[in-house]
Amino acid sequence: MQFGIYSVGDVTRDPSTGRTPSEAERLQAMVRIALKAEEVGLDVFATGEHHNPPFVTSSPTTLLAFIAAQTSRLILSTSTTLITTNDPVRLAEEYAVLQHLSGGRMDLMLGRGNTAQVYPWFDKDIMQALPLALENYDLLHRLWREEEIDWEGRFRAPLRRFTSIPRPLDGLPPFVWHGSIRTPEIAEQAARYGDGFFASHILWPKGHFQRLVAFYRSRYAYYGHGTEQDAIVGLGGHIFVNRQSQIARERFRPFFDNAPVYGHGPSLEEFIEQTPLSVGSPQEIIDKTLTFREQFGDYQRQLFLFDHAGIPLPEVLDMLELFGSEILPVLRRETARARDSRAAPAPTHARRLASTTALQ
Repeated sequence: MQFGIYSVGDVTRDPSTGRTPSEAERLQAMVRIALKAEEVGLDVFATGEHHNPPFVTSSPTTLLAFIAAQTSRLILSTSTTLITTNDPVRLAEEYAVLQHLSGGRMDLMLGRGNTAQVYPWFDKDIMQALPLALENYDLLHRLWREEEIDWEGRFRAPLRRFTSIPRPLDGLPPFVWHGSIRTPEIAEQAARYGDGFFASHILWPKGHFQRLVAFYRSRYAYYGHGTEQDAIVGLGGHIFVNRQSQIARERFRPFFDNAPVYGHGPSLEEFIEQTPLSVGSPQEIIDKTLTFREQFGDYQRQLFLFDHAGIPLPEVLDMLELFGSEILPVLRRETARARDSRAAPAPTHARRLASTTALQ
């Protein structure tokens, strides 16, 4: 089981001070957060991809390569890479470079994004978002597995005897997660290829995501990749922690009320009750997180949002310190104790390479 953090990279005014960080400050803060994640024992750091204000994460591979150069163990990922508005050829090239530079400590999550205006900026039609996502990944999958490709589709120029460079590290393409909050066709594609499926699990009630994950698991088995327990599932979540529960809620409330993702909708209490949002003491965070396995079965990756909505960097680092010292060890112990021995392990380059070698 992998535990990690993901960031949407928003530049948001701190409602408690009225100060908005600069773009440079926000990017450097994300680097500091990633380094702290490795320091406290987390497994994964993931960044979103956005091409519009108020975000700074327009170049995930650049940011992740910079972090890879300063870390030794952390897996670098995305949350998500835009499979619709990016050219699959560039994705194949850029993420292969990142794979080599990080020594295999990377994977990526693909998604359609949630910003409509991005599509025309990249000469794409949002009405074709789902066909774009499906076709582009079909091509990306082949680019990493075929030395010389002939291809023709609806949304980009044909390829003739094309080789994507560099080739994947050790001949093993990066592991891919398909992220979705509502689309069974994406879960179907993940299952067909034997890839991972990531349910962001932060905005909607659990029943919605339970249905998507159950569908993915059933289709994963249908396509012959193993049993439903062998399917690779990731979940999102959001944490705001303080040693005292009441202080946590009082401190987080203004951030929640003004958040780009949450703000101006249901109350904080409603969100805590209905979604994975966890605000409270370390024990409350532990108790709620452990219910995810009860709801979804054994899964492989749990990512948490820590830094959204203008929470100042020192406070994020303090929360990560508390999480690493008092929450993470309990989550590791309890999930390992309860885990079915038949459940698939979390994907890493080394583990996948060993498995591939053993089959040859």
